[in-house]
Amino acid sequence: MTENLLLAFGLTLMAGLATGIGSILAFFTSTTNTKFLSFALGFSAGVMIYVSMVEIFVKAQDALVSAMGVKLGNWITVAGFFGGMLLIAMIDKLIPKQGNPHEIKKVEEMSGPVKDLKDPALLKMGTFTALAIAIHNFPEGIATFTSALHDPGLGIAIAVAIAIHNIPEGIAVSVPVYFATGDRKKAFKLSFLSGLSEPLGAVVAFLFLMPYLNDVMFGIIFSAVAGIMIFISLDELLPAAKKYEEAHSSIYGVIGGMAVMALSLLLFI
Repeated sequence: MTENLLLAFGLTLMAGLATGIGSILAFFTSTTNTKFLSFALGFSAGVMIYVSMVEIFVKAQDALVSAMGVKLGNWITVAGFFGGMLLIAMIDKLIPKQGNPHEIKKVEEMSGPVKDLKDPALLKMGTFTALAIAIHNFPEGIATFTSALHDPGLGIAIAVAIAIHNIPEGIAVSVPVYFATGDRKKAFKLSFLSGLSEPLGAVVAFLFLMPYLNDVMFGIIFSAVAGIMIFISLDELLPAAKKYEEAHSSIYGVIGGMAVMALSLLLFI
């Protein structure tokens, strides 16, 4: 149990701090590898969609049906699934437009003389973007932590998928903050801090959900996690992959992500 806890916290921390990788890419590369990023985001979406519908939703359903009976168990599973979607949709709705983390940024935007930068109007946008990403990462942290706690293999897959999708979010924070201040360290710091809400979500899950983690609570959390991950895939990952699109790299990524996830699940049967 202790080993699973440490793994769950470690995976959540790794996934959250991937925003820092995006920030580092923005500072130390001169161009955005759009084909790779499109494929990677599609891959992340493929992993999330497949594992949500084939594994997480089914496990939630089994737990709830076992604890509450066939009819009520199925109803609660579906309610939890759409409840998770509603939660993340409400979070999106409450975030100001100028802080929308879905706005794609490219590394090329970091180029140019520093004297042409320092636009204070962008500092607000960068700060709102960091806040928006932090809010998004919180339920993702709960999802990663609870999944890893129940099934380490599943937790690893989810953590990798979330880490991939956090990389462009790190770029989205760094670019406007750098333009606003001309300070790379400040841009990296804000990007790094926005990812810390993911392990914070894990801590909250540990403190407030663990004491009540019976079959019913587990089933409700897992069904909500499935809904959250499907929403993130459809609302964030696939549109972002399309914006970076070159040829059909994003859909190849989706198929590849599903295939890898399917193979890994088969190997653990």
